[in-house]
Order: sequence, then structure tokens, then C-alpha cells
Amino acid sequence: MQTLSDRCLVINLIASTLVFYAAARLYVLPQLGVWRDRTILLPILLLHSFRHLGLMFIAPGVTHPGIPVQFAYPAALGDLIAAVLAFAALVAVVRDHPAQRGLLWVFNVEGTLDLLLATVTATVFGAPPYMSAAYWIPAFWVPALLVTHYIVFLVLLGVRRSAG
Repeated sequence: MQTLSDRCLVINLIASTLVFYAAARLYVLPQLGVWRDRTILLPILLLHSFRHLGLMFIAPGVTHPGIPVQFAYPAALGDLIAAVLAFAALVAVVRDHPAQRGLLWVFNVEGTLDLLLATVTATVFGAPPYMSAAYWIPAFWVPALLVTHYIVFLVLLGVRRSAG
């Protein structure tokens, strides 16, 4: 049976997701019918452009030796791809480029699937004890990213009312 200390990451992930969702519910979702898509998307795309930080999972000295490569490499590279896609979508949205909608969909689907895959592989391959300084990524960063992906899906689907 797992102890509480073995479940800390899961508890942090769930708790942080609830807090970020509460923030979105209070401040962003009621504005979906008021704010322009660009107003909602630009800060989210800027945030996701920092996902290159997921490379920490493969950076020497950041994680403990022995972090499962089945988790570390897909998580790091998936985050890097999401960061590049987010930045490309950001440029397209800023320039009101015709490709913006397609880029937003590709970014949002890839970014969401990457986070879900990383969460599953971290659990299956027992990565949490090896995360060391990178622990804050799934404990704090991933919940914020998941909630903002949800918001982007709402924008892409044309939700124009208070959502929740």
C-alpha cells in the first residue's frame, strides 16, 4: 500500500489543478462572451511558449540519476514541441494570420496529449522519486497548462457564454 509521501505528487497535481480551475472560473470563464479571442489567447500562448523548460527532465544535475527514460525523453521533447507550436500560434494570432486557427488546434491537441502522456508515463514508470528540482513542473506547471488548454479548447469551439 502506498504511503502519503508516495502520493504527494498526485495530491499536488490534483490540488493545483483545482486552484487553477477556480482562478479560471472566477476570472476568465465569465469573460468568454466579453473578451476578444486574442485577449484570452495571447497570455496563454506566452505561458505555453515557456514549455521548453520541460527539457529539465533530461538536463544533467536537475533530476536524480535513474529517472526513467520512458518518461523523461517523451516529456521533455513533447514540451519542446508544444513550446514551438505555442510560439508559432502566438505569432499567427498577433499577425491575424489565416493559419492561426489551424496552428491553435495543432498546438492545443499536441500540448494536451503531451501532458496527459507525461502524467501517465510518470506514474507507470515511477518517475516522481527521481524528479528532484523538476518536481515543480508536474506539481505546479502542469495543472496551469491543463487548465489553459481547456480554455483554448473553449475559445476554439466558440463558447461565448460563462463556461464551467
